[in-house]
Amino acid sequence: MANNTQSPIFEGLSLESPSILTISITSDPTASLGVQLSNHDNGLTNEMFLPGYASVGGILDGKTLATKSGVKVGDYIVAVSGEGYRRFPPDFQDEDLEDVTGGVDLINLSANESGNGTDETEEEKQQKKELKARVVTGKGSGDVYGKLLASIRDAKTNPSPTNPLLILERYMWDSRVHSWSRFLSARNGNVPAAMTMIQAHERWRNEFFPIDLTEPSLQKLLKGHAVSEIDIESEEELKAPVVYIDFAKLQLMGEESVDSLSKNVVRAFVVYTETLLSKSPDPRSPKTSQFVDLTGVSIKQGLQPGLLKMLYATFEPNYPETLEKMVLYPVPRIMVRAVNAMLGFVNEHTRKKFIITDDLQLVCKELGWNLKEIETCGSVNGYMKKHLKHGLSFVFD
Repeated sequence: MANNTQSPIFEGLSLESPSILTISITSDPTASLGVQLSNHDNGLTNEMFLPGYASVGGILDGKTLATKSGVKVGDYIVAVSGEGYRRFPPDFQDEDLEDVTGGVDLINLSANESGNGTDETEEEKQQKKELKARVVTGKGSGDVYGKLLASIRDAKTNPSPTNPLLILERYMWDSRVHSWSRFLSARNGNVPAAMTMIQAHERWRNEFFPIDLTEPSLQKLLKGHAVSEIDIESEEELKAPVVYIDFAKLQLMGEESVDSLSKNVVRAFVVYTETLLSKSPDPRSPKTSQFVDLTGVSIKQGLQPGLLKMLYATFEPNYPETLEKMVLYPVPRIMVRAVNAMLGFVNEHTRKKFIITDDLQLVCKELGWNLKEIETCGSVNGYMKKHLKHGLSFVFD
């Protein structure tokens, strides 16, 4: 069946510019704010691209101001009662940003913020805009964060009639706001090396995207679910969604050249990786796992280290610190050492996340899968098809 909702051109799923949202106290003056804040005023190099000094680290249960406004984990507070608490000036105009505030009458809120509907002079508008974009610096670690908390408490007690309680900015998972700490960690805190790495990644994004999903050989791979996903919600704990690669199906596509097949596998791999990372519940720390299904594959003859090298060469420099687990299954115990030798190109840090096994129970434990359900489905491949959330949106007839 043809897909009429998804664009046939995959652009990549992250932008540098944020969306904005507001929390207004006027709708429910007695309601709790309902968030746990994370302190980003510690004088650390991984904070250098963060727009503010506090982000939402958790959402409390119940009907709170945050839940009514649609606040999410990872949103950054940039203003309190119209006064900016920014680390650096914004490089965008508010009117160019999407307002994603939920459950609020934006028309009436806009009127309230403009002085209860009264006219403002251009000078007053400019002053208000400059105050909202105010940059604040402290005398030491924690100084600005402490002042911000005090301002929130004061604003909650004495709400402004013309300004929202909080203005927040929401950034996508691969914006520098969220990705810088990952790149910095990948280069062991070396700022120049991390900057070189993230700039190379940004050039790669510009060159790699867009991807034409209708290209026939790529469509064949996507329709056959040779590269796909397993995206489930574990009841016990939150586990990362999985990018799934079926090596047996890749072998059946042998009429393609190795180079062409490898490039299409990488494209499909990137499409699923971007899609799953963009759905992360915390854009500050997005995660996926990877599962290489070797069912029916001869390890000596069927495992293609060249393809794995190409996948690694794409993933390691462009998606650092996003891998939770990499599973190769089933690999007989007698062959584990040989497979490890084939993977000698993988760095030591990433190798620690690899699980090479023939123990399905261990796989389920590490990935949060349901062993009994897999047995009912008859195979991991059947389990994948049952938990396919996004794959059909990439198929075009």
